[in-house]
Amino acid sequence: MRIKTIFKLGFLVTVLAMPLWSAQMALGADEQRAPPTARTSGTLGPQVMRAISRIQELMSPEDEDDEPDLVEAKEQLDELYERRFERMNDFEKQTTLSFYTNYYLTTDNYPEAIRIFEQMITLEGLREDMRMRTLRTLGQLHAAEENWRQSIRHYTDWRGISLLEDDLVFRGLSYAHYQLEEFAQAEPYWINYLDFRLAEGETLERDEYSYLNGLYFVLEDYAKALELTKTMILLFDNTTDWLNLSAIYASMDDEERRIQSMDMAYLQGLIDNDTRFLNLGQSMAGLDIPYSGSKVIAKGMELEAVEEDEDNLTIMTQMFLVASEFEKALEPAFRAAEMSDTGDGYDTYGYIHYVLHNYQSAAEAFQLALDKGDLDDRSDTLLFLSRSLIELDDFDGASDAANSAAEAGDRRDQESANNYLKFIVSTKARFDILAERRRDAIDFYRSYPPLL
Repeated sequence: MRIKTIFKLGFLVTVLAMPLWSAQMALGADEQRAPPTARTSGTLGPQVMRAISRIQELMSPEDEDDEPDLVEAKEQLDELYERRFERMNDFEKQTTLSFYTNYYLTTDNYPEAIRIFEQMITLEGLREDMRMRTLRTLGQLHAAEENWRQSIRHYTDWRGISLLEDDLVFRGLSYAHYQLEEFAQAEPYWINYLDFRLAEGETLERDEYSYLNGLYFVLEDYAKALELTKTMILLFDNTTDWLNLSAIYASMDDEERRIQSMDMAYLQGLIDNDTRFLNLGQSMAGLDIPYSGSKVIAKGMELEAVEEDEDNLTIMTQMFLVASEFEKALEPAFRAAEMSDTGDGYDTYGYIHYVLHNYQSAAEAFQLALDKGDLDDRSDTLLFLSRSLIELDDFDGASDAANSAAEAGDRRDQESANNYLKFIVSTKARFDILAERRRDAIDFYRSYPPLL
């Protein structure tokens, strides 16, 4: 017997291959005419041998240029089975069933292949190595058909009789338990699989580590996920692992390290979407470094990863304001105001000018906010307009705005507006007194006309 390995659906299927019978062997057996009563569990009778030889030639012609005749081979195999199977010894049955499994695997008929392999393991005289090979193959085939419980059963039976372990079996058991959402059972098998591969001196791929990391995540074992992710970063320096590092710290409620790890990814140029740019930028404000956060968002816009829409421009403006970078806040605030359907954007833009003592620009922005309307707090905008106008010595305009603020607001707003009206009146009075004194001083110091 020889072993044949077939690659199917991304996994290895080791099957019991057909015996290679030469024409001379068949003739020799025929000439010797071995007594049909000499039937042991380890030999083929002459009739079975001749039938198997013909089937072998049909399925695997000696001439490589000849095409296999699988249809005829299957017909002769069925005929052999129907005529003689019940009278065959275990070795003959095993050989016949092996040809069936090869046929069904070659034609991608996995359910029938499974049926024949299941029949094969019921043979009492099946050799131990063949039983083990059959059990392992059944584990693979059931996995291909997504019969996860059956796959686990056969792999487990294989381990029960094998003196050695096998990486394919560890892998299959882990994957089957994973598909059944039995993640705790899947974890140790995968660790055994990795240890087995490493002990054999093989190099592990990143995907093999990633699978284990995924198990740690669903099991919420973040301490193990953290250590494994650090190892993966050292081994592969992959963008996904850098980003996963911040996700793990977030799951562990370690906000400072979450932001630090995301910042490291940003400094390496590994952040490339708006969610992460905005998340990092706003998170930095939480660490009292809002200016750095605003620069992150600005960089995202520069790279066109962050869309320059009203929401994102508003966020950027707010970051600059929190950082007291008012001059830098003006440009995004103005762009957000122009995009907005309400006057709130111009209200913010006016406030920035007011803080910068640009009272004329502030007054104009507040008026634009009022004209656009739909304000969150119309009374507050009117009051700031009044404050801007009084700085411009426009007392009438300031009074009108303050009166309107009182009418637009609630009781507290009315109180604030009325108090400010009193301030306007007193300020105007001082202004008038000072103006009159300036006029008197001018008259007093008016120069005499020149002497002729």
